[in-house]
Amino acid sequence: MPAADPEYDKHVNRVVEALRGAIEDRGKLVPYAVLRVGNDPGASWARAAAEELLRGIPGNMTPDRLPSFSLLRDVLAEAVKLGDGQRTDAAARAIRNRLYAVRAEAAGLPALLWRIGGGERPSGSQGAIGWLINTVWAPAFQNLPRWLWARWKTHRLTRPLSLSPRNRRRRRLGTELDAERGEDLFGAVYHWMWTSGLFNGTPLGEEALQVCENLLVRALLEDLGAPSVGGLLPKRRRRTARPVLLLALPHDSMQGVAAERFLKAFHAAHSATAANAAQPPGPLVVAVGQASTALLDQLEPGDRNFATAAGCLARGHDRPVRVRFGAEALLRAGHPVAKAKTLASFRTNWRFATAMVTAMASVVVAGIVIWIPTPQMSPCVGGDDTVDKSARAQPIEVRPAEWYDAAVKEIDAQNARAVDFAKAGRTVRTVVVFVSNRPTSSRDTVFDGVIPELRGIAMWQKKLNDDANSDSSQVPLRVDVRETGVAFAGAEQAAKELVKEIGDGKGSPAYQRVIGVLGYAQSRDETKAALTVLDRAKILAVDTTATADEMLGGQNYWPITPLNSREGAIEANFVATSDIVARPDGGCVPARHAVVIETYGDLYSRSLAGQFVKDFTGSKLLLNFTQDKASAAPPAGTPAYDTAADLAARVCAEVKRQPDSVIYWSARARDFTAFINAFNTDGTCLQRDLTVLGGNELTNVSQTGAFNNKDWLRLYYSAHRLPDDDKRASAITRNFVNDYENFVRTTTTGDDPWVQDGHSAVAYDAFHTFSLVANMTYNQQPAAPPSQMEINFRNSGATFNGATGYVQYAPGVNQPPADKTLVLLRQVGQKPVAVAACGAFDQDQSSVDQGEPCSATPR
Repeated sequence: MPAADPEYDKHVNRVVEALRGAIEDRGKLVPYAVLRVGNDPGASWARAAAEELLRGIPGNMTPDRLPSFSLLRDVLAEAVKLGDGQRTDAAARAIRNRLYAVRAEAAGLPALLWRIGGGERPSGSQGAIGWLINTVWAPAFQNLPRWLWARWKTHRLTRPLSLSPRNRRRRRLGTELDAERGEDLFGAVYHWMWTSGLFNGTPLGEEALQVCENLLVRALLEDLGAPSVGGLLPKRRRRTARPVLLLALPHDSMQGVAAERFLKAFHAAHSATAANAAQPPGPLVVAVGQASTALLDQLEPGDRNFATAAGCLARGHDRPVRVRFGAEALLRAGHPVAKAKTLASFRTNWRFATAMVTAMASVVVAGIVIWIPTPQMSPCVGGDDTVDKSARAQPIEVRPAEWYDAAVKEIDAQNARAVDFAKAGRTVRTVVVFVSNRPTSSRDTVFDGVIPELRGIAMWQKKLNDDANSDSSQVPLRVDVRETGVAFAGAEQAAKELVKEIGDGKGSPAYQRVIGVLGYAQSRDETKAALTVLDRAKILAVDTTATADEMLGGQNYWPITPLNSREGAIEANFVATSDIVARPDGGCVPARHAVVIETYGDLYSRSLAGQFVKDFTGSKLLLNFTQDKASAAPPAGTPAYDTAADLAARVCAEVKRQPDSVIYWSARARDFTAFINAFNTDGTCLQRDLTVLGGNELTNVSQTGAFNNKDWLRLYYSAHRLPDDDKRASAITRNFVNDYENFVRTTTTGDDPWVQDGHSAVAYDAFHTFSLVANMTYNQQPAAPPSQMEINFRNSGATFNGATGYVQYAPGVNQPPADKTLVLLRQVGQKPVAVAACGAFDQDQSSVDQGEPCSATPR
């Protein structure tokens, strides 16, 4: 926000109040605090935030007690009072005793107990009474309670969070205080303040205030991190949503010193090393206004627009996000801010819920005493069978060149119909579809979804032409299929040629004018570079199955499928909570260990593996595998393999060492086939089923029956629509499958393996999206430039019920459709079975209500 604006404070308050309105509805919807500048530049905004968060909490929510923050705040205050004294252990003990007395009184200890152990030492120290006081009473009733209390508080604030493997090396404040072994919290704080030179007989300077703010913010973040959940105590689960802190930065930099001191401390707490960083996720901090140059240089946030900033927040981005805009933006009406959706709401207070849980627990315990069930193994999700169950004797014979040419021939036929519309005076335009290359062998076909995607595009083009016969509002579209080489090697150059072609005005008559791009089925550095070229030229691009988050960044690119961040989170939750790993004695268990296979030089693979590793809660091992000698090397320390036999031997050894392991495959399908064949040839690990979970990359090869003879393989993979025989599939999905089968039957010969593959449905819905934007752009404005396509899309969004499920693009943000469908399939025999379906696979469905693995993942 421009600091020179004379109405700066008015604009800041406008934004702050709009954000406050989203988290308040006749009371707080989520715990939040609004922080504004005061008269004291030395004030701590961490203190102000803590006080505000404890006021007016959402209904029936258990408030955050902030035990770490309140104790550290009081320790610092007492230490400052003693600052100009001598650095002695007695001073540290005085701080401890004072705070112990205050908390003992607040806890309502019985008066007699307080007089015995909490009050001052009784008068009189002569004779037998004095001896008893000094040798019995003082150690047992005064020194010991204080010492135990200090030890406990020291452990809570400076020791590891827990003894679990995940948190064993994670410390809270011990590193910041440089606490010596055996030193309690009170001595550590007091001696640390002396060592840091904070005591000089004068009021604390800016450096000292910043250091104190760092400690207070760190303690506050620990209290506001992930709350204790689970167990039998409902009070522990009553955090309705992540806390929010709204900071109104003042116009005057001198008045804003306290706010910037808080922001520096907040950034420092999250920028620590992994072992010492603040406990996630912590509060969401939104600072509104102009920060100083010094603060911005320290935070080093990248400049973003509102669309990419929203995407960062949705994906749990752990770095500061800065949104910059000009003064003219402040004069326009803002976008409406929707009310916050909380994780839970509570109709009763925690005491009533605790009473109910206690009563139910009593009934359960009584039942257990009367009846003890016989232990049974958990059944495997999707059944106990491996991929060979009821499978074909031989894989389906694919006919790549014939099927590819048949799809292109149908597109050419539909193009001729579109030209006829143009000759009749209708507005017709052209969309370019970028594909990799025309397949020449079965090896190309099974590892590339280009054939089902072209079929889906041809199917929508035919429907569009059919509808245009009677509906004059429809804008027929020609499809120009352009190949870019193996693995999209020539994608960037093809995009440059298209931009030049549009800029030169080629493509006359009007129906040949290109208004946008469809395609880019793979996330690669080459396709990302091509999107950058199109974005600079303001050419709209709607993808098919490129899922890497890294593909985002421009204004003119709109994904149709869920991003890897969503897929990785769902899959990590699935393997950790679902019984998928087979045991020798029968049944299955969740995965406790994951062997993650990636190709670091492949953008899709690197992205998906990184998201899964981030979200999987068990132990994991990352291995790099590529058969391409020119592929980029992984970071130092990552084991790398370039032959399938060596990788198979390593995976075998890992599975023997940790039997409850899942193999998470993010590399390409061709490499997966090589690994499976090598694993089978080696034969030393075939006594027990191997469980593999992969991405959408594996659908094509899996459904051809390439692994039908692998009776040791339990294969799961992701897809973007439900099988038509799944009872959850919508009527539109079933109708699409019927149309697809009819299309294949009338245009090709031979058995088709991909009737349950989602690539065709995704391309169908992507083209549907594009044609909606073309209708709203060229139906009323035939002379509109191609750049108007993205403007209309951004302003209006798009909503329809499609072959892949409910598609709802929100206006203003070029993200995938809200709560887009993601399905996990298990390959058995001739067709897959859905073992998890997340998102809006029908209009009335939502991942929030679908339980694990869907409900705990980002939408």
